[in-house]
Amino acid sequence: MRTLAAGLESGWDRVWSDLTSRQALPDPAVVLGAGAVALALVLWPGTWPRVRLLVTVVHEAGHALVALLVGRRLQGIRLHSDTSGVTVSRGRPSGPGMVAMLAAGYLAPALVGLGAALLLADGRALLLLWSLSVLLLLVLLWIRNGFGLLVVVVVLAGTVAVTWYADARAQSALALLLAWLLLLAAPRPLLELLVAGRAGRRGSDPDQLARLTRVPSVLWTLVLLAANVSGLVVGVSTLAPDLLSG
Repeated sequence: MRTLAAGLESGWDRVWSDLTSRQALPDPAVVLGAGAVALALVLWPGTWPRVRLLVTVVHEAGHALVALLVGRRLQGIRLHSDTSGVTVSRGRPSGPGMVAMLAAGYLAPALVGLGAALLLADGRALLLLWSLSVLLLLVLLWIRNGFGLLVVVVVLAGTVAVTWYADARAQSALALLLAWLLLLAAPRPLLELLVAGRAGRRGSDPDQLARLTRVPSVLWTLVLLAANVSGLVVGVSTLAPDLLSG
């Protein structure tokens, strides 16, 4: 028992040290290199589906968190192999709370990416990785299908493994890559909705928002896209200020 207690205390001391320590942001060349890798992963058709799965996890987490905040009863989250997802909650079928919950999905990746950029600029790479691990753990509790469970477990295990076992360089690289991926990938699903046209938006979040608010779904898509692009601009100016100033 004493050995177990000592191990738990040692582990907590390590986590607390990670949460409160600072790690300098890597050289600008490394930051831009991570951004270039993330951009390639977002744009290349062979890797985009995997990146989109990560975006979908954050998207559904945004729905779930806001559903709880507005007083809805969260039933569960499902992730599908076609990179789509669904968050089921119970409550009033209309009103500001429902609108906020629906809008949160497409806003979540950009907001998390922007938060990640701010933490990295403040030298909090390990705090970022542990925070993302906690987010994934919470999502795991609400997953209700096997594929979704597999996706979240793999991403969570990889993030925790790097956070716990890897050296500082690898930790910073992963934190940077995740921040860039979320910032750069957030606008793409909305662009795909615009390209798909009215039929492609049927059943989507903007389509449901249109039915609730009587604002056209294409306008909702454009508003959400503008918010994501704004998050990207602020995130880039945070991680690589010289890139935009130059």
